[in-house]
Amino acid sequence: MTKNHCSFQQLPFSKLFNTYLSDYSALDEFYSVNPFEDSDVENKAQRVLQPKEKQKFVEALEEFHTYLEISEDQQKQLQKFNTEESLVIVTGQQLGVYGGPLFTIYKTITTILLARKWEIKLNKPVIPVFWLADEDHDFEEIASIGIPDYDEFKKVGLTEGGNGSPVSDQFITGSISDFKEKVKSELQETDFTEELLKTLGEFYKEGQTHVQAFAQLINYWFAKEGLLIVGSNFKPIKDLCKVVFKTSINERASVYKALELKSQALENEYHRQVIVGESNLFYFDKDKRRTKLDISGENWVAGEIKVGEDKLLSMIEANPENFSPNVFIRPVVQDVLLPTLGYVAGPGELAYYGQMKDLYPIFDLEMPIIFPRLSITLIESGIERIIEKLPFEMCSYNQRIEDLEAAYVDQTNSKDIEGVFGEWKKAIDAAAEKPNSFIKDIDPTLEGTTGKVVAGFSNELDKLKGKVYRSIKQQEQTQLNRIAKIKSQLFPDGLQERSISPVYFMNKYGPEVFQNLLNDFEKQELNLTIHHIVTL
Repeated sequence: MTKNHCSFQQLPFSKLFNTYLSDYSALDEFYSVNPFEDSDVENKAQRVLQPKEKQKFVEALEEFHTYLEISEDQQKQLQKFNTEESLVIVTGQQLGVYGGPLFTIYKTITTILLARKWEIKLNKPVIPVFWLADEDHDFEEIASIGIPDYDEFKKVGLTEGGNGSPVSDQFITGSISDFKEKVKSELQETDFTEELLKTLGEFYKEGQTHVQAFAQLINYWFAKEGLLIVGSNFKPIKDLCKVVFKTSINERASVYKALELKSQALENEYHRQVIVGESNLFYFDKDKRRTKLDISGENWVAGEIKVGEDKLLSMIEANPENFSPNVFIRPVVQDVLLPTLGYVAGPGELAYYGQMKDLYPIFDLEMPIIFPRLSITLIESGIERIIEKLPFEMCSYNQRIEDLEAAYVDQTNSKDIEGVFGEWKKAIDAAAEKPNSFIKDIDPTLEGTTGKVVAGFSNELDKLKGKVYRSIKQQEQTQLNRIAKIKSQLFPDGLQERSISPVYFMNKYGPEVFQNLLNDFEKQELNLTIHHIVTL
C-alpha cells in the first residue's frame, strides 16, 4: 500500500473540524485536552479515575458477552481491563448491517493504534474499546450498504423496516437471504467472494438480533487486535447506569444550562450539532418503542406515562432498563462505567462533544480527550492510472459530477483548432505564391491546374480538421466516462468513507485488506490531522 494525503480543507469538512485539527488552541473553551500534545495526554492520564463500580461492570460485561456469543474471544481483553491502573480509549458506532460504512473500520483502527501507542508511553494497560450504539432506534440508518459500480453508486438495503424499538433488540428476518443475494449480484466475482459471503452469513442470519450479528462481526475482525466490545442496552449494565439517569433528572436545570450556554458559544463562531432540550432521556414503552421523555408542567411525559418527578426517579431506580440516554448522556454513561482516557470521534461526534465540556462536572467527571479518527480514501490501482490521465487532483473529485464535466469540457474547448488550421492554410497560400508565379511564366495554361492543387491542399486540411474535432469528441467522451468512474469510486455519495461498505474492498482484495491497512499505519507515526490517500 502506498500513501499520499490532502488537506481536510479541500474536502467537505466543517469549519469546526478543520479548526480542531489546525488550531486547537482556538477551541480550548470547548474541549478539555489537546490530543496532539503528548504532554497534555500524559497529564490527562494521571487524572482519570477508576470507575466506582468497576468489578460489577466486569461481571455485567461477562454476561453481555455471553449473550452476544463472543465471550471466549473477549476474556483476555476483559482481564486486562480489570486491572487497577487500566485506561481505555473508546470509539463507537451504530449497528450497521455488514459492519456499516468504511469509517466504522477506520474508527476502530484508530482506537487500536492509539491504545497501543499510549500503553507504551504510559507504561500501563490501555485497552481499545468499541461501544455498541445498541440503544439507537433509527433502523433506516443501519439497513443498507453502498457498493460502487463502474460509473454509479448503488445502495442495497434490507426490505423490512424498523419497529421503533432499539435496533439491537430487532431480529434479523428471512429477508436477509434476499439481501445477501442482492449484495452478491452487485459484487464482482472474485476468489474471495464465496468465503466472504459465507462468513457474513454466519453472523447475519435469521433469528439473530442485529446487535449479536454486528458485535460478532466486529469481534471477528478485531478481537485478535485486543478490542473490547461494550454496550449498555443490557439489564445488568443498565443497573449501573441509574445514578447517571437520576442525576440528569435531579440536575435538569444545571444540565440544560451547561449544554445550552456552551452550545450558544460554539454556535457564535461555528455550529451546534445537536439541539439542547430540557430532557436527555428516552423511555421504552411496553412494546419496547423508544420515546422521548419530555417535561410538561410538573409532569414527565413519554408515550403512555405521565408522572411527577419523584415517581419518575423511583421508576428509574426500580427499572433502569426502561430508560435510555440521548446523545449527550450516552458519553457520560460511557465515562462513568469506563476509565476513559479518550474517545475517537468522527467530525459530527467531535461537534456535539464541543457542546458538552461543562456537562461533565455535574456528574463528577472531566471530559475525555477527543481524538479525531483516521480519515482515508482508498484508491484502486486501476483508478489511480486513469486519474493520471486527467487534469484534476484526487481531492477535486468531491465536486459535483456536472461541475467536473463542465470544467473538463471548458479545458478541451480552449484548444484553438480553428486558429491552428487557419494559420496553416495561410502558410500554404503564402508558400504557393512563388511556385504559382514560376509555373505561370513557363506555361500560363497551367495556372488553373496549379490553383486546383493548392485548393486540394486546403480541402485535405478541412478533412483533417474534421477528423481532429471528431477525435477530440471521442477523447472527451472517454475522459468524461473516466471522470464518472473516478467520482463513483472516490466520492460516490459524499466521501467514500461515509458511503461504501468495507465488504466491497474485502471482496476485491481479500478479507485481510484492513488488517494490512492497520499494520501499514502502525509502522509509522500516526497522523490524524490529514486526509490519507491510500493506493491498494
